[in-house]
Amino acid sequence: MSIHKTYAVFGLGRYGSAVALELVQSGAEVLAVDADPDIVNAFAEKIPLCKCADVTDPAVIRQLGISNIDVVIIAMAQELEASVMAVMLCKEAGVPKVIAKCSSEMHRQILQKVGADMAVLPESESGTRMARNLLSSGFLDIFELSSDVAMVEVEVKDEWVGKTIRELNLRRRFDMNIVAVCQGENVNISIDPEMSLGKDMRLVVIAHTDRLSRLS
Repeated sequence: MSIHKTYAVFGLGRYGSAVALELVQSGAEVLAVDADPDIVNAFAEKIPLCKCADVTDPAVIRQLGISNIDVVIIAMAQELEASVMAVMLCKEAGVPKVIAKCSSEMHRQILQKVGADMAVLPESESGTRMARNLLSSGFLDIFELSSDVAMVEVEVKDEWVGKTIRELNLRRRFDMNIVAVCQGENVNISIDPEMSLGKDMRLVVIAHTDRLSRLS
C-alpha cells in the first residue's frame, strides 16, 4: 500500500483519528467518517474530507463513493453490529481491502467471516503505526503480532531477483527473519538458503515495527 492509494476511515475515536491524521499528514487522500457531528466538527480543519454519516446505511455508502476507495479502515471496535454491517457493505461495494478494528478474538473471527481482509486487535495509540505501515511502499499485507512486532508480506524487489536468500541476508541487513516464501498459491515454509529469488515471489517476514521503514 502507498500514498497513491485512496483511504477511508470509519469512526474517529482515538484509534481511527490517529490513522486518519497520519495518512493525511503523509499526503494521502483520506475520507474520514463518523456518526457524531461534534467529532466531525472537531476534525474538520485537520482532515479536509470529513463527513458525518451512518456507514451502516447502504444508500450512504453509495453516496460517499466508497466503491472508488482502495482501503477502508473500520475503527468502530465497540460497535460490533455496526462494524459487521460496514464490512459487508464495503465488500459489496467492491473495496479491495477492508481492515476492521476489533475488541476481542471472537469479534475478530466474526469480522473475518463477513469479509474483513484484516481484523486487528491493536491498542488505541497504535493507530499512527498502522497508518505508517499502510503507507510503506512494497508491503502487500501486515499482521500485528503484538504492539511492536509484525508479520509482513513483501514483494521481491527488482534488486533481489536472482539472489539467494543467503545472499540477501535480511536478518543482518534489516534485522528481519524470513518465515515463508510464496509463489502463486504455494507457500513454502521450509526455507532453503540457496533458493534463488524470482520476481513472481513474495516473502513473509517477521520484524519489529520500528524496522519496517528500513525495508521499504
